[in-house]
Amino acid sequence: MLYSATTAADKRARLRERLASGDTLLFPGAFNPLSARLIQDKGFDGVYISGAVLSADLGLPDIGLTTLTEVAGRSQQIARMTDLPALVDADTGFGEPMNVARTVQALEDAGVAGLHIEDQVNPKRCGHLDGKQVVDTGTAVKRIRAAADARRDPNLLIMARTDVRGVDGFDAAADRARALVDAGADAIFPEAMRDLAEFEAIASAVDVPVLANMTEFGKSELFTTEQLADAGVAIVIFPVSLLRLAMGAAERGLETIRREGSLTSELGNMQHRARLYELLDYEAYNHFDTGIFNFTVRTD
Repeated sequence: MLYSATTAADKRARLRERLASGDTLLFPGAFNPLSARLIQDKGFDGVYISGAVLSADLGLPDIGLTTLTEVAGRSQQIARMTDLPALVDADTGFGEPMNVARTVQALEDAGVAGLHIEDQVNPKRCGHLDGKQVVDTGTAVKRIRAAADARRDPNLLIMARTDVRGVDGFDAAADRARALVDAGADAIFPEAMRDLAEFEAIASAVDVPVLANMTEFGKSELFTTEQLADAGVAIVIFPVSLLRLAMGAAERGLETIRREGSLTSELGNMQHRARLYELLDYEAYNHFDTGIFNFTVRTD
C-alpha cells in the first residue's frame, strides 16, 4: 500500500547481489509510477527510467532539454512505487564534474539504485541518432570520478555510458570503456552496438557488468535476452517499449472514437477496471478506511 516498504539501501544491496550472481537482469522502462508497479507484478528484475521517455512525457525531444530537478522528481515518484531497484538515465550529469556530483547525490536521495552518466557533448541527443558528438577521454573520466566520489551509499551503482561507437568506431569504444572502469565505473553501457560480437567483445574487455540497450527502431538489432546473456551481458533495458506500446494503443483508440463514435470495439484491448484496482491494491487501503473500498468491482 502507498509506497514500497523496501528501503533504497536494501534495493541497492540487492542489485549488487544480483549482478554478482552472474544472472542477466531485465529492466523494462517505466513511463510512470503505475507502469513501474506493473513491471514488478510481472516478475522483472528492475525498472529503468529513461531520459528519452521523460523528455517525451513532457512533449520534448531527447536533446538535453530536461533538468536535474525534473529527472530527480520523476525518479523519486517511480522508485518509491516498487520494491525493484531503479536505474536512471542521468544524461551527461547536467554540467561539469561538480554538477555531476550534485546530480549523483540528488538521485541518491530520490531512492534510485543506480544511474548512468554518458560521454556525449552537452547538450546531448538520443544515442541512436546520427550526428552525436562525444567529449574527450579526459573529460569523460572526470565525470565518472566525480560521480563515484560523490555517492554516499557505496552500493549505489555508478554506470558509465559511452557513445563513442557511433562516432569513432568500436575499437575506440572498447578503449573508452576500459578508461571509464579505471575511473571508477561499476558497470558499462556501450551505446549503439552493431551486433552480438561487439557486445561480447566489450564484456570481455572490462571486468564489470555490461548493459545492452534493446530500444526499438535504433542502431542495434533486437536480440533476444538469451542471445545477450550468452554474449556476457548483465543487464538488458527496454527503455521506451512500454511508452511506445501505450501510445500506439492510445492512437488506435482515438482513431476508433473518430471512426465509430465509441470505444465499444476496443474494450477487449483495454486493461479492465478490476485489474487496475488490483494493481493499485485498493483493498489494502480498507485497513485504514472502510469507506474507501466498500464495493464489488465487476469483472465482466
